[in-house]
Amino acid sequence: MVGVPHPDFGEVGVAVVIARPGSQVNPEQLIASLKAQLAHFKIPKRCFVVDELPRNTMGKVQKNLLRERYKALFVD
Repeated sequence: MVGVPHPDFGEVGVAVVIARPGSQVNPEQLIASLKAQLAHFKIPKRCFVVDELPRNTMGKVQKNLLRERYKALFVD
């Protein structure tokens, strides 16, 4: 999950996930299953399936790069 700018809410969550080898992830189904388990405000507005996450030399996910990549989603 990363926060990206939103014109109405200020910032919203976007999920970026990696599918396990041999399986497929449908972003709409993932969000629907989360709606049954989480409060409405915790549900990501969008979900993206990627092959890999950007990581630094220590192996940590570089969330700043993900925010940059998806920040233009909700711009008018």
